[in-house]
Amino acid sequence: MDDLDERLLAALVADGRASVSALAAELGVTRATVRTRMARLVEEGEIQGFRAVLRGDLGERPVRGVVLIEVEGTGARRITHTLLTMRDVVAVHSTHGRWDLVAELGADTLEALDATLDRIRRIDGVSRSETSLYLSTRRG
Repeated sequence: MDDLDERLLAALVADGRASVSALAAELGVTRATVRTRMARLVEEGEIQGFRAVLRGDLGERPVRGVVLIEVEGTGARRITHTLLTMRDVVAVHSTHGRWDLVAELGADTLEALDATLDRIRRIDGVSRSETSLYLSTRRG
C-alpha cells in the first residue's frame, strides 16, 4: 500500500459516500485510477465494506471509555485506519507523549467492548495499550 492508497482510504473513512469524481479531484488523480485502486483495496481486504453512520451510532452507548495505544514504528496511519473500521470505535485521536493514539470506544455490552479491545491488541504494530472505562458522565 502506497501513499495514494492511504490517502484514498482516509478520504473514504471521512466520507464513505464520496463519488469517484470527488475522490479523484481531492486526490489529484483520474477517476479510472480511483476505481482501480478501490477495486484492488476491496479485493485485498483492506476495504472490508461500506456502511452508513447513523445518528444513533454517534450517541452514547451504555459501555464507554478510551484506549490509549502505543504504536511500534511508523504504523500510526495504518492502525488509525484499521481502528476506524471497527464498529465500537467512535473516534481516534493522535497525541504526543507516552501514547501515540487515543481511541474513544462505545459498545452495547462489556462483552462487545472486550472483543473490540482484543481486536485492537492484535493489530500488527500495536505494542501496548491501556483502557479506561467511563463509570459516569456529568455535563454542565
